[in-house]
Amino acid sequence: MNVLLPQPIEAEAIVLLEKENCTVIRAPDPKPETVLPLMLDAQGLIVRTGITVSRDLLADANELLVIARTGGGLDNVDVDAATEKGVIVTSNLGVNTISVAEQVLAMMLALTKRLDLMDAAVRRGNFAIRYQNLPRDLNGKTIGLVGFGRIGCEIGRICRQILDMRVMAYDPYLSEAKKAECRTWVTIVGLEDLLSKADVISIHVPLTDETRHLLDAPEISLMKPEAILINTSRGGVVNETALIHALQNNQIAGAGLDVFSQEPVAADNPLLKLDNVILTPHTAALTRECVIRMATEAARCVIDVFAGREPPNVANRQVLAVERWKHLHRTRPA
Repeated sequence: MNVLLPQPIEAEAIVLLEKENCTVIRAPDPKPETVLPLMLDAQGLIVRTGITVSRDLLADANELLVIARTGGGLDNVDVDAATEKGVIVTSNLGVNTISVAEQVLAMMLALTKRLDLMDAAVRRGNFAIRYQNLPRDLNGKTIGLVGFGRIGCEIGRICRQILDMRVMAYDPYLSEAKKAECRTWVTIVGLEDLLSKADVISIHVPLTDETRHLLDAPEISLMKPEAILINTSRGGVVNETALIHALQNNQIAGAGLDVFSQEPVAADNPLLKLDNVILTPHTAALTRECVIRMATEAARCVIDVFAGREPPNVANRQVLAVERWKHLHRTRPA
């Protein structure tokens, strides 16, 4: 079986594929015109974020059996087009949970303790800044989680257990069973209620037509002046222009952003000049350990399909009903 890599993946994943006698095909670059002819002979495709697997890219990929995303999001894969061709699409939900949670906690602490400001002051010889009492405590404050899936739940758990924070969550898709499971430590509220009461707001929803600009100017205006906003999901969930305006005018205290409306960030983006913002280059899940976990799990999903096993986290489960996949079983060897 041929496995196409539009972008490089970690060596540990390559070893897994080659151990199963897969032929690994590496694209010279992830440009669609480069990848397109290579799709013709590929049975497996492992995708990072540097390429969009569009309907056009899939049109003549008649040998393709499975598309495996190394991350949790599928916004760069046309899942409907893949389903129409009978191609299984998998993601790595949960593999990056702790890495993203740690990034959110790091941003929360850095912003509330004003680490960038304190560091710069010491370097300038301004030791007296210590008397301004600019850092704040998180202990006893309220974190509001927009989205309460794996990552949101893990952040809430850590904040409750370690920092003794109150936890609020907004998630219209949260099951009644999940609500019941966490009702002793999480308050489920509406979005406006969360925005107006939380001291820290962290976003954990996918980018869809429904969530695009979920936080726009009216929503941001509900936030407390001392509140901070953290976004490690997708840039489009927040209206970046409205956020910049709020930060420039000190309507909120600060923001930690790992994702942006345009990536890479344009050189003239006003965010780059603000001192109440921490910016990271979409790296929350790109720790050394996590990229290995994501790559190896994507490889295992491809191997599962080749071996007649149903992989975990199939995004288009309806495709499993077609005759092509009725032979799949669910037992993955230890």
